[in-house]
Amino acid sequence: MAAAAAQKALPHARFAPRTWRLAHDRSLEVGARGHLKAIINVTPDSFSDGGRFDNVAAAIEAAVAMIADGATIVDIGGESTRPGAEPIDAGIEQSRVLPVIEMLASRSDVIISIDTYRAETARLAVSAGAHIINDVWGLQKDPEMAVAAAELGAGLCIMHTGRERQKVDDVIDDQMLFLGKSLDIAKAAGVADEAIALDPGFGFAKDADENIELMARFAELHVLGYPLVAGTSRKRFVGSVSGRDMDARDIATAATTAILRMQGAAIFRVHDIAANRDALAMADAVLAGRKTGADG
Repeated sequence: MAAAAAQKALPHARFAPRTWRLAHDRSLEVGARGHLKAIINVTPDSFSDGGRFDNVAAAIEAAVAMIADGATIVDIGGESTRPGAEPIDAGIEQSRVLPVIEMLASRSDVIISIDTYRAETARLAVSAGAHIINDVWGLQKDPEMAVAAAELGAGLCIMHTGRERQKVDDVIDDQMLFLGKSLDIAKAAGVADEAIALDPGFGFAKDADENIELMARFAELHVLGYPLVAGTSRKRFVGSVSGRDMDARDIATAATTAILRMQGAAIFRVHDIAANRDALAMADAVLAGRKTGADG
């Protein structure tokens, strides 16, 4: 594909402006600068913020504060994806997320993402005001998800996971295997290329060594030709490197944001917006200086 060829031929192409097409006639310019996606889990059991935003008022208050701190996107989830979490049914998930999405959409023009692998929830969420569908199973859990995304015209974040399958040994080969299948599903359903972003799924059935290698080789993912999303925030591997407990991992998370931005990540899904905003600003300043130097 042309985009992939450009990424191979010109490393700076990974930072070139491009438009991510979203629902409700919205779009986001990515590439030239990084964006922050705020995490709002309306759940009792998420690994970091479980129980903190388990009602509409608390979730909206947190979202408004994160937007003020610099979040471009707010990602709202109603089911924990931490290892060992108890599954819930679609009705419970929807009862948690839909009121928050409706209220946030009425109060702010922020871009809203729904974190779900269920097509039914995705449809209702976009109807309530969401612009992006974030599928942590990469379209491979619910066979109707890709069709829903295409029909809704929503932005689609396709995430890699190693759960419930046999991975191949090389971390990048496994990314290509899984995401290649997901992209085939998306294209068969009619999802537009301009609507797709990819997330390599840090922490999802990957040990600390695999996550660190994935960070080190992150730039290899640009061969796929889509904007890349990074979700390292407070993950266990960040704690294994920093030696910090979960609630004290924001500085180390910000370091991963700077590292991955230098490798071309476009969007960063994080809990602490302020710390990661500063890290991202520094990385973008360096990138701007590098481009100026290259052009001069």
